[in-house]
Amino acid sequence: MLATPLETATLPPGIRSRFVRGVNGLDIHILEAGYAPAGRPLVLLLHGFPEIAYSWRKVMPALAEAGFHAVAPDQRGYGRTTGWSPDFDTDLRPWRTLNAVRDALGLVAALGHRSIHAVVGNDFGAGIAAWCALVRPDVFRSLALMTPFGGPPDLPFATDGKEPAPPATPTIHEALAALPRPRKHYQWYYATRPANAQIMHCRQGVHNFLRAYYHHKSADWKGNKPHRLAGWTAEELAKMPTYYIMDLFDDMPAAVGKEMPSAAEIAANQWLTEAELAVYAGEWQRTGFQGGLNWYRSRTSGTFEGELQLFAGRTIDVPSIFIGGMSDWGIYQTPGAFERTQEVCTRMVSCQLLDGAGHWVQQEQAGQVIPLLLDFLRQQPAA
Repeated sequence: MLATPLETATLPPGIRSRFVRGVNGLDIHILEAGYAPAGRPLVLLLHGFPEIAYSWRKVMPALAEAGFHAVAPDQRGYGRTTGWSPDFDTDLRPWRTLNAVRDALGLVAALGHRSIHAVVGNDFGAGIAAWCALVRPDVFRSLALMTPFGGPPDLPFATDGKEPAPPATPTIHEALAALPRPRKHYQWYYATRPANAQIMHCRQGVHNFLRAYYHHKSADWKGNKPHRLAGWTAEELAKMPTYYIMDLFDDMPAAVGKEMPSAAEIAANQWLTEAELAVYAGEWQRTGFQGGLNWYRSRTSGTFEGELQLFAGRTIDVPSIFIGGMSDWGIYQTPGAFERTQEVCTRMVSCQLLDGAGHWVQQEQAGQVIPLLLDFLRQQPAA
């Protein structure tokens, strides 16, 4: 059965919901603004987890007013886009990183563009945006990142005649579990079979789970004071909050539920009102979380790293900008990735960390993000 567009009443004026059908096996649901007149420069906006295209609602009208055609898709596994399996026991090949790039490239082509003005991404969407610019710089002609991208994985080098290095002992997961306060990494938790059911059937309900999750990773949670970590060790990783390095026996609803904002804090939240949160909750309650979680399964399995090593040593040579939140632990969760981003992106014109923003920077501080993004986009030549 075909999905229906998002209700107009939930969208800011000037944004419409529709489908682009037959794209790499998907019927992709998009939100778009600035779609008339035809021929405007296209800006593609890619969301992360647990978000949907709706996360760009505060940025899109400003892009349209500035003369751009802003398009935000629900990515594979998310929202109203269909054509993907919601099962745990499914073929993970469609959740390969390069297939997400193929999804984006197919959408651009379906919209009638040989190249676009810019691709913009946050969280998981930042990684896909970066790969788009790395693999097809002729199409994705500039890049705005809101989460670090550490570059392609290295290819083993000068190994001829040498014995393979033995696996690390203990593993990082064993070391985390052996800490005085036993811990585990959230990405590997998200890759487990129980994760979807634990979220969908959590005691507080999906709406309040999302409220706590978004709050905990935002600048509203005063415990978010991120800093660089010395390395990928259990002791260093355990310095991060429990939405990243969870207590060993917690599921994610239990982890974030401990930091549920008060009724007064919820009422005072202007960047994610209860009505806006209800849009997210309604979508996730309808689809379940497994589609989004399969991206974590694909990534943590290591199964598809070999094809990414085809691009070992490659850099991103289109103009780029980084706009992040000063209170975002995501900038430092992989030690060295933030610095590496600025090396991999050889034409990065600016790197900004915004006060008053955590992980959801384009929602938390849209008023700061918009002028930075527009200034960057206006510097880029027309296609």
